[in-house]
Amino acid sequence: MQKSNAGADELIALILEGIEEVKGHQVKLLDLRDIENTVCDYFIICNGTSNTHVNAIVSSIRKIVGNTIGDKPWHVEGEDNAEWILMDYVNVVVHVFQKQIREYYDIEGLWGDAKVTEVERSLNQ
Repeated sequence: MQKSNAGADELIALILEGIEEVKGHQVKLLDLRDIENTVCDYFIICNGTSNTHVNAIVSSIRKIVGNTIGDKPWHVEGEDNAEWILMDYVNVVVHVFQKQIREYYDIEGLWGDAKVTEVERSLNQ
């Protein structure tokens, strides 16, 4: 039985807007609601081209989510080296990687039972 999606839709949309604003790459939304014993309902995964780009993506997400709905991540990890930054918004966890680190850890492969949606970038970019 799928859990309710109430409240998550707006947060997801704002996070995706933050990623798109600074041109994050290979954006995927993993729906974990039908998997038992998960720590959250959704993963959003993307990558940047450098530690500067990864930091820019995280800053953009923080700014857009914070300014629009006043929400802050409950926890953030990985900002020191910016190879993989995890932003925990409780029901939605954002993973921002550098490409080679993303390929190494293969989060999508580890969560193979999740429903995966590839997020296309807007045509206006």
